[in-house]
Amino acid sequence: MNSFHLCILAADKPFYDGECVSLCIPTDDGIYGIQANHHNIIAAIVAGTVSFKIKENDEFEFAAVSQGIMKVESGEVLLLVDTAERPEEIDENRAKQDAIEAREEILKKQSIAEYRDAEARLARALSRIKTKGKTARF
Repeated sequence: MNSFHLCILAADKPFYDGECVSLCIPTDDGIYGIQANHHNIIAAIVAGTVSFKIKENDEFEFAAVSQGIMKVESGEVLLLVDTAERPEEIDENRAKQDAIEAREEILKKQSIAEYRDAEARLARALSRIKTKGKTARF
């Protein structure tokens, strides 16, 4: 099976750098899939679960990511995200508490900027909870 180079960089650390067979990323339009020889594209990433199949073990790996950007160029894929976490790194109780707090903030009368911030925190918390349940082999 053909592969391509994938580099996932979070704001605080490199997350993954290696060969990949397929990649699924969350976007505003839904889940976007990438395979080898994909055409060049730039897309916005939203909070959600990224899944990718690495060449070595041919199994899917998962990561909870926050917003960012994806660039596919010359057969290589670069994901730049604010945060990226493996399922085993996620504290589910903390993520649930973050979701509760973000929901409460959304219900308060506040500025548009504060509302959007709370919305982003809620999306990140929910994606962390969803990703925590995924099986991963990192």
